[in-house]
Amino acid sequence: MVLASYYFPPISWFARMINSDEPILVEQWANYQKQTLHNRCWIDSPNGKLALTVPIDRSTFVQGKCLMKDVQISEHSEWQRQHWYALESSYFNSPFFEYLQDDFHPIYNKRWKWLMDLNEEVVNTCMETILQQTPPTILRTSEFTPATSFLPSQGVSGWNSYYQVFQHKNGFLPDLSIIDLIFNMGPESIIYLQNVSL
Repeated sequence: MVLASYYFPPISWFARMINSDEPILVEQWANYQKQTLHNRCWIDSPNGKLALTVPIDRSTFVQGKCLMKDVQISEHSEWQRQHWYALESSYFNSPFFEYLQDDFHPIYNKRWKWLMDLNEEVVNTCMETILQQTPPTILRTSEFTPATSFLPSQGVSGWNSYYQVFQHKNGFLPDLSIIDLIFNMGPESIIYLQNVSL
């Protein structure tokens, strides 16, 4: 199975991976597309869905294009501090934030150059947290291979709900970033993912 490289991918992305018997490859030869999940994730916040975006260095783009494997992260931003603050603000009162925050905080203390390296580390950390074991080997494609389309966000009726911190205010928000499921469901995240209808 070939998946696109995403920053804190949505629940549907992980459900595809968890429920697949095929080897997992991440596409690195596709052109980077702006305003996509390559460098953005959606979390629940006191004010509804909030996008966390990793800033991209566009100075290396040629005629506005760049392969995913060559996309660099901008050094002229405090995105790491801002993202961690947003996660703390949104999930401090979630059932598992205090217990799991030390697994994720190092991601925001490390200096990142390549977007795909960041995304890979994020996925590995999430997999270790969800599976409580060494994550399966995920390799990058050796040539362009179209990524498998994953379950798109659907209406609430298409998703089993789980506890979300601001559900009383925002209603249930389906298919957010995997980090929402992890901080709210902890070890039970794997059970939820195994039961997502693909």
